[in-house]
Amino acid sequence: MKITTIDEALKRIKELEKEVAELKAENEKLRNRNFGGRKKHDEAWMAAYNDFMLKYESGMSLMEIVAEGNVSRRTAYRYLAYYKEQQKIAGTSKSVQK
Repeated sequence: MKITTIDEALKRIKELEKEVAELKAENEKLRNRNFGGRKKHDEAWMAAYNDFMLKYESGMSLMEIVAEGNVSRRTAYRYLAYYKEQQKIAGTSKSVQK
């Protein structure tokens, strides 16, 4: 697009100023994002959960796992709830496939 008159130039300047304002607002919004909070199911969480699951499936009780000191009692109950939820989901998907 070639600008040949002053009116076209002024119009284009207004368009560009509007675009810059929108980009600045978007940039500010992205800059103020909150990355805090618990990161559910990240790599460390999955490693600890898999360790818990192996111990639980091998026959250890919840309190024996907690006594080892790697997880708190509350976390162990959370892992157990997640484990049972996954078992339920796996059971439903198997029954649907039959």
